[in-house]
Amino acid sequence: MRPAGRLEAAITILENHAQAQYPARLVLSTWARGNRFAGSKDRAAIANLVFDVLRRSTSHAAFMGSSKPRSLALAAFLDGWGYTLEELGEMCDGGQYAPQPLSEDERAGLTRLLESQSPDSALAGSSAGSLAAAMADVPAWIYPSFERAFGERSLVEGQALAVRAPIDLRVNRLKIKRSTLLKKLEEYGPEAPDDLADIVRIPASVGAQKSPRLDMLDAYHKGWFEIQDMGSQMVSVLSGAKAGMQVLDLCAGSGGKTLAMAALMENRGQIHAYDNEEKRLSPISERLHRAGAHNVKILPSNNQGVLDKLNDKMDVVLVDTPCTGSGTWRRKPDSKWRLTQAQLDERLLEQKAVLSQGAKAVKPGGRMIYVTCSLLPQENGDQVASFLEAHPGFSLISPEQIWSQAQSAPLPASAISGDNMLQLTPAHNGTDGFFVAILQKS
Repeated sequence: MRPAGRLEAAITILENHAQAQYPARLVLSTWARGNRFAGSKDRAAIANLVFDVLRRSTSHAAFMGSSKPRSLALAAFLDGWGYTLEELGEMCDGGQYAPQPLSEDERAGLTRLLESQSPDSALAGSSAGSLAAAMADVPAWIYPSFERAFGERSLVEGQALAVRAPIDLRVNRLKIKRSTLLKKLEEYGPEAPDDLADIVRIPASVGAQKSPRLDMLDAYHKGWFEIQDMGSQMVSVLSGAKAGMQVLDLCAGSGGKTLAMAALMENRGQIHAYDNEEKRLSPISERLHRAGAHNVKILPSNNQGVLDKLNDKMDVVLVDTPCTGSGTWRRKPDSKWRLTQAQLDERLLEQKAVLSQGAKAVKPGGRMIYVTCSLLPQENGDQVASFLEAHPGFSLISPEQIWSQAQSAPLPASAISGDNMLQLTPAHNGTDGFFVAILQKS
């Protein structure tokens, strides 16, 4: 397909997405099944454009003076895909499989975007708060939470969540050295950030460029690496899991942090992997086998009795709670527009329940690590404060105390102020958004 055809396809998919209100990946899959002529590179390019639109839909709408799918697709295509306004105009000639010609209003909006002029005129009558939320590409109803967390840095934090994310890999130290893996992945331009001993980063794709399917590589199937964001890897280090410990991963999901802790423990000691939903936990067995992790016991899901047997016995309890996922909006851009207050309220109740459950398993002197992939203070510092008020036997300890025992690089700086709590963000740390608080039982 030519670029014009890809652009027109993206417009069609975005129109379908707006009408159906289904997740974008489902709409893309439906379109692909009905348009078999589109090759893998075409599908990748179209998906890139659709997700670029969703990442920056409100800021582009402000410049364009319209939130119609066509307007947003034109803006996203011009903004970062390497085309000039003249080239885009020639592309939109109304021919077969090409978009209709640009209108004067569209040209004016695209010119504003290119010149980075203030979009104030496009949002005439809007409050300062709604304009800031639009330019940050954060839902207006949730933007006050960003302001509470980040203050004057709210706009920067929102904008950093509206760009493509790199692909981060965790080297499986049970099987290979990082230097060896870097050589194996040379063709993908791997980087080795100093932040972690086991991190390898593949830069984000640009424009129509197809992201590499690293999970198809022989090195992946041999268990040499796992695909895991650097922030998630840092969380695993902050668990403080060491050889010989008894560890409970209370919300293990598909097992990413379980695997990382197994490597840190050098397969010695025991990790108990649990999740309330069996479906979320189902991929873990295959991943454990591939990674060569032998010190993990998978607990039956939704079984309170099996958890009760662990009460007061765990050195470490990792509580990676269900949350809004606002820290992962780079990778799941349509999720931020589907988030509701009711969903947030539900997550807050779940977090309180999981924290209470996790606290029971911690032995005297042990630790509970509270983790979210969220940037919202309601899910982070507020929950910690509420927990400490209800559980005076626990206290916060410094993440630096745990980090320095495992890593030579300094602990990343937190994006928020607050004693003994760490907030990682794309803008501040180059990671997905993660919050960590380490709670020690007296």
